[in-house]
Amino acid sequence: MNTNRSMPPGIIIPELAYDDVAAAAAWLCKTFGFKERLRIADHRCQLTFGDASVVVIELSREHPITAVATQPLTHKIMVHVPDVDQHYEHVQQSNARILNPPETYPFGERQYTVEDLGGHVWTFTQSVADVPPEVWGGQLVNP
Repeated sequence: MNTNRSMPPGIIIPELAYDDVAAAAAWLCKTFGFKERLRIADHRCQLTFGDASVVVIELSREHPITAVATQPLTHKIMVHVPDVDQHYEHVQQSNARILNPPETYPFGERQYTVEDLGGHVWTFTQSVADVPPEVWGGQLVNP
């Protein structure tokens, strides 16, 4: 599997939604001992705790995934897979509800998003390039 410095460490990465990303990230770092790893404008922040990661996100009602999800979106789960297209083909055969088909993003990841039978949103991701965060608007805080 390729590596990409824009992605936090870990295979399974929870993404938690908060009204104020900066305040939530600061609180999680101060209170629980997380370390800020990467900041993306004012809408996303990657935090690490040892070998684990969590991503703090802000999702408005206008966000495309929120608009098609069947339940209010308070969290997502991101999972690294070795081959996102192969994984997507398998999931499609299971008649899962696809929210976003596979797409390659400027930050070096190929991803698709699906909703499970309980309304939980999952993004499956594959690192396809190691793109410096500064190239696409991120700021690496603690590599």
